[in-house]
Amino acid sequence: MKEGEEAEIERLPMDLLAHIFVFITCFKDLAQTSSVCKKWREGVKQSMGRREKLSFAGWKMDDESTCRLVRYAYGLKELDISKSRWGCQITDNGLYQLSTAKCIVNLSSISLWGMTGITDKGVVQLISRANSLKHLNIGGTFITDESVFAIASSCPHLKSVVLWGCRHVTENGLVVLVNKCPKLMTINVWGMRVPFDFLLTLLTIRPALQIVPQSIFNMETIPLLPVF
Repeated sequence: MKEGEEAEIERLPMDLLAHIFVFITCFKDLAQTSSVCKKWREGVKQSMGRREKLSFAGWKMDDESTCRLVRYAYGLKELDISKSRWGCQITDNGLYQLSTAKCIVNLSSISLWGMTGITDKGVVQLISRANSLKHLNIGGTFITDESVFAIASSCPHLKSVVLWGCRHVTENGLVVLVNKCPKLMTINVWGMRVPFDFLLTLLTIRPALQIVPQSIFNMETIPLLPVF
């Protein structure tokens, strides 16, 4: 390329440039790409709008940076902001900001796994707008029945929910969840403070419900259906 001559990639139409940037999965690389020039910044912004899946698991993100990217991803279907060793540090304020994003009403899957910095206040705000949700992982958090009631009221299409280690959720919350979510097929209750007999009660409400882990049940000694 001669001095002063435009690079070949600069001649690409914005639509094609955005399509190329969709394949960049590293947020650090996206940030660097966005800083190249005004055209590339717009290309990165448009590429976010084409993404159906977005995972921040393992990335060191905060409320502001996470919400900024999610707002651009208006076509998003699956959002994973699970916490790992160096991962997301989302607070209730972050969940509140996320709840205002256009994509939230169309999300089919959300993972808030291990987000110990969130409470019922933030979860209720987010879930109340996630009316298309089918899969929810909220295990490892300190939510209570208040969040579970919101899930039951706002997510009629829910098929699976992970409540792993949610020790502040009671039997009352689980009953409401199973009764109000007619499509619920799987529920993970590992590490919760609910008695074994109560899990059998859930099966009387929804016989086809899969309670995970299945090792909770000793299928050889405890019948799930009455024996006559």
